[in-house]
Amino acid sequence: MTMAAAMQSRTAEAPARSRASRIAHVDIVTDLGAAEAIWRVLEQPGHLFTPYQRFDLLSPWQRLVGEREGARPFVVIARDDDHRPLLLLPLTLRQSHGVRTACFMGGKHTTFNMGLWNAACAAQTVAADLDMLFAPLREHVDVLVLTQQPQRWHGQQNPFAALPRQSPINGCPQLVMEPGGPPASRISNSFRRRLKSKEKKLQALAGYRYHLATSDADVTRLLDWFFRVKPVRMAEQKLPNVFAEPGVEQFVRSACLAPRGEGRAIDIHALECDDEVIAIFAGVADGERFSMMFNTYTMSEHARYSPGLILMRYIIDRYAERGYRSLDLGIGSDDYKRMFCKDDEEIFDSFVPLTSRGRLAAMAMSSLSHGKRLVKQNQMLFDLARRVRQAFG
Repeated sequence: MTMAAAMQSRTAEAPARSRASRIAHVDIVTDLGAAEAIWRVLEQPGHLFTPYQRFDLLSPWQRLVGEREGARPFVVIARDDDHRPLLLLPLTLRQSHGVRTACFMGGKHTTFNMGLWNAACAAQTVAADLDMLFAPLREHVDVLVLTQQPQRWHGQQNPFAALPRQSPINGCPQLVMEPGGPPASRISNSFRRRLKSKEKKLQALAGYRYHLATSDADVTRLLDWFFRVKPVRMAEQKLPNVFAEPGVEQFVRSACLAPRGEGRAIDIHALECDDEVIAIFAGVADGERFSMMFNTYTMSEHARYSPGLILMRYIIDRYAERGYRSLDLGIGSDDYKRMFCKDDEEIFDSFVPLTSRGRLAAMAMSSLSHGKRLVKQNQMLFDLARRVRQAFG
């Protein structure tokens, strides 16, 4: 095979192959370049995936962040009898304490994780298909750690929702938007009035504007500002600065500059005036959903006028007017998220053992995740854990 170093193929043959499964072949690709062509095909209309699984977002993450963390590409491609791709799973493989773990690419920078599915195949997937998909992985993987998966995406069931699952450590508030609905159905009139009152102070600034960054120069300028301000904001909140971790800044810059139709792999929305950037929100969009990835706001006196909330109002109205159906501000129930997002996205974690060693690891990981969730839900325990972390961090 010409790509032997990059790809291992497993062909399901009778009688081992279940007649009930559509999956006839499973390829394991360990080189992103070898997977790119099929990956991009599965990003086209007619496929089911979240914008966090785009090649132009995960490829720079793997190259600049994942590799440094010791995560190796482990891309699983399932095909039918005619070798047409049905599914691509963008995973990475790690080994720790003798246990081989496969996780979704993207680490802590992806809010949602899914495979890239042929939509018709996803709608018809049954347990036999999942058995066929996972069987060839046992040679390489002890446990699949499949976290932060949406139960549904764009109204279609995630096939992995059929796996044993549990609630994740943190939830994800979302705003459901009715296409063509009145502005008050998204943000109440009283809240809009409060924001407009605050915005009057900012509107007096020369060159005050909201915009979506479109040019490379704009994207670069806004990111330069973000990487100066965000560390200060994180330090204020006594939070670890994930953007200071090796390779993360380069990954973010690469994805924000990667073109995608009229936008980018990560879009940057900004509120600014001639003298300063006032706030930015950056996230991913796919025609139906906007999902926020990172944000920050000015250190100047203008911060007291809630520029982040004002910018959020602009973003919500922008996407609603374009027919989007939902929006989220990322994982976690921060107070500002609940001001806009009244519903909750149904997300789940699955810890799938593929070997006997993996069974023990899956039990331990599942229990640990469940314990962390209980701590997060109990304010007293959460405050205690935070104080301990600060004392010894």
